[in-house]
Amino acid sequence: MNVKLIGALLAVSLIACPLLYIFVGPALDANQLHTLTILATITGCSALYCFVVGELTRNNSQMDKLWSILPIVYVWIAAVNGGMTLRLIVMACLVTLWGCRLTFNFGRKGAYRLKFWEGEEDYRWVVLRARKEFQPRWKWALFDLFFISLYQNVLVLMITFPAIVLMNVDKPFGWADALAAVLMLGFIVYETIADEQQWKFQSTKWKMIHEGKKLEDLPAPYNKGFNTTGLWGKSRHPNYFAEQGTWCSLYLFTIAGGIGVVNWTIAGALLLIVLFLGSSAFGEEISGGKYPAYAEYVKTTPRYFLF
Repeated sequence: MNVKLIGALLAVSLIACPLLYIFVGPALDANQLHTLTILATITGCSALYCFVVGELTRNNSQMDKLWSILPIVYVWIAAVNGGMTLRLIVMACLVTLWGCRLTFNFGRKGAYRLKFWEGEEDYRWVVLRARKEFQPRWKWALFDLFFISLYQNVLVLMITFPAIVLMNVDKPFGWADALAAVLMLGFIVYETIADEQQWKFQSTKWKMIHEGKKLEDLPAPYNKGFNTTGLWGKSRHPNYFAEQGTWCSLYLFTIAGGIGVVNWTIAGALLLIVLFLGSSAFGEEISGGKYPAYAEYVKTTPRYFLF
């Protein structure tokens, strides 16, 4: 992951949302500001926890474990404080469905333990932490503080901003809300299928490897080392595509609620798209170094869906 890109992401996070709020709106009322204060407090506590525990245990997947849980908490708090309107309830239920699915998928990879600070760490943090630009350790600690712990926590809060801005909206739930709900549900199903296909492929591959077979001796398509079947034959990152689509769909509820086509809550979805561009590029750099056939896969298969 490019360090300059990370710096740009942090700068955009600090600048974009306030500017959109000031010049585009809408302004928040007292109840919304109170709710935002509650959520920001949770975000700050989560960031502190992720940094302290991550540094003490050298397991930097603490935020990964919370990524699928915090949005559920945030949107339900907004729904309750917003009077439990039908629109907010639908949004909260969809985010809960998304969170349960993602938590299950991460959990079956060994991420969660009774000792909550333990669990399987995302392999990308291991690779990144070993790079020379993050030596000595204090450089990695700064990266952990500002990007892994602080930036990602703030981003998770930002993608749920549509629920906050809709707390005081009286417009009835309509066809545009239903369309946004169907789109969001569709992306959740799409991501579920992609993750299930990946899980089955990797499980089968590693089962044969653990039985003593070499990667190059495995039957096709497992001998490539990476999945090219199902949705993964149409796209290199169908799960990322669906994840971005899910949160863009949540933003569509603000349009359905009459907030306007462009409002400040779009910042979260846009920043998530930029984050996934960096994350997918870094993941492909690792895969390209491990699997000789991956370069051809990149040439012949689009990153997401149509591009």
